[in-house]
Amino acid sequence: MRRLNLLITLVFAALIVASCATSPTGRSQMIWKSDAELEAESARAFNQMRAGLPLSTDRQKIDFVACVAEAVVTTLEPPLSDIEWELAIFDSESINAFAMPGGKIGVFTGILEVTENQDQLAAVIGHEIAHVTARHSNERASRASLTGVGINVAAIILGGGHRGATYTAQQALGAGAALGISLPHTRGQESEADIIGLEYMAKAGFDPREAVKLWQRMDATTDKKPAEFVSTHPASETRIEALVSEWPKTLPLYNEAVAENRVPSCSKE
Repeated sequence: MRRLNLLITLVFAALIVASCATSPTGRSQMIWKSDAELEAESARAFNQMRAGLPLSTDRQKIDFVACVAEAVVTTLEPPLSDIEWELAIFDSESINAFAMPGGKIGVFTGILEVTENQDQLAAVIGHEIAHVTARHSNERASRASLTGVGINVAAIILGGGHRGATYTAQQALGAGAALGISLPHTRGQESEADIIGLEYMAKAGFDPREAVKLWQRMDATTDKKPAEFVSTHPASETRIEALVSEWPKTLPLYNEAVAENRVPSCSKE
């Protein structure tokens, strides 16, 4: 009994320590997994993906995505601005993109069929990078550990994605490379990534108003839209209202970039 009481005490103490983190928007976070631990897992998973999935050889697409990603990354602050970010562009019809701890970005060419211009792609990449800067992967991995669910960290990092996406961790890493089940981002994390990502794109010189058009187009790719209460993604109306409510903050950032001639010129065609 004394051992059990000690174990319970240690667990509660760990939970208190883990819950002390705060996200960039002020949301309380429970962080259990270390950044170094997840970065190492991310590097391994990212390398597996690059080895197991076909990479795009379309120079135009590569240059376009790289141009947008580089512009968004330049808005980050240390220590994230000090690392060497890696970008992989996968030749796949999947409508998806992701970012991993340690500076890994993956974009599937299918998403270029939905994004009409550089601003809309910047909304996607900014959103995905925001998941990293807000430590959402750490939260998901920590949640899995504390609930005792046996989930491979690589699958946690790679899992999730946007509505309409056909990509899963198991499919991406090939037949026979089953990584277990994945945990999607919560609605709170998705909404937070929208807000932070919108700021990133605006600072980089991309029009934040295009994010609304992007999510409208993303919605159009899904025939059956799940109700908001059963989806980790905010309903389209809720998401768009939240994005528009951020314009008073993000439009001045964009206008400042325009005034200083910091608007990227990334050509899709």
